[in-house]
Parts: sequence; structure tokens; C-alpha cells
Amino acid sequence: MKAFEFTVKFSLPNSTQDPQDYIEALAEAGCDDAMIGIGEKGRVALQFTREAHDAFSAVTSAIEDAIRAIPGAKLVESTPDLVGLTDIAELIGVSRQYLRKLEITKANFPQPVHCGKVSLWHLSSFLQWYEVAQQRHVDKTVKDIASVNMQINIAKEWSQLDRDAQSKVSSLTF
Repeated sequence: MKAFEFTVKFSLPNSTQDPQDYIEALAEAGCDDAMIGIGEKGRVALQFTREAHDAFSAVTSAIEDAIRAIPGAKLVESTPDLVGLTDIAELIGVSRQYLRKLEITKANFPQPVHCGKVSLWHLSSFLQWYEVAQQRHVDKTVKDIASVNMQINIAKEWSQLDRDAQSKVSSLTF
């Protein structure tokens, strides 16, 4: 078994209810390996260090436990996944300036999934590139969690498309 660190964020079924009302239920449902964040109205964040055989089991069991504790809760996101250069720098122990230099000078630097005031990358895609292109070791548990979180978040977004849109989008070549 390995320890996996990640955060899952949920919107509560009743946005006016105090998130603190769910703390005991979360512990009883198996979320006693998480720090519970209740600072945002109508939401709860669970920062886990969960022992599991693999990253997928760690994250999905955490989501299932939380939903069992808070019926009607909706997953907002599983992190780390979408990250900016500052987030990436903190995760891999380099400076943001170093990453910005790589972004500007390396033609094969991963393309962001969102460009704006802050560009965002899927952490998983960046780590794959970084390990190969920069020949740097990245901890396997970090890579696995990033990959699972990306897949969960994409699947969550995909499920919000109607069937016709899913069919049309599936036929596109990316």
C-alpha cells in the first residue's frame, strides 16, 4: 500500500447549510484520513493522505466515502489537476521563473488547456513532458494522482454534455 495525497472538493446539496454539520458524518463514512476545509459557503474540501494499492482506488474511494457522508453532494473537482506555473513550480521544487524560461525557450513545452491572465495545464501532461524532455525524475505517486485526477475531472465535465454533443465531439479528431 502507498500513501496518496490529493484533495476532493464538493458542493453541498443545501448551499445554506453549515458545512460543519457534516464533519462527524464524514469521519464516520471513512474520511478520517482527511483534513476538512469548510471555509467556503456551500462547499467542502477534503485534503486526503489515503493509503491504497493505487491512485485510482485512493481517489475513487475518497469520493464514494464523501458522497456517502453527504448524500446529494456534487464533486466540483479533484486536485491536483489544473495548475499554473506557480503551482507546478511548488510541486516539483523549482522556481516559477525557471518554468517560464522553459515555456518560452522549449518548442515542445506542453500547450496549456487554458490561456488567459493565468495559463493552466493538466499537471499530468506537464509531468510526463518534464520527466522525458528535461530528464528529471518525478515521484510515481504524484504522477499517478495527477493522471487519475485529470481523468476524473474530464469524465465529470464530459458527463455534463448531452448525448448529441457527446456523439458529435467524439467524432472530432484532436
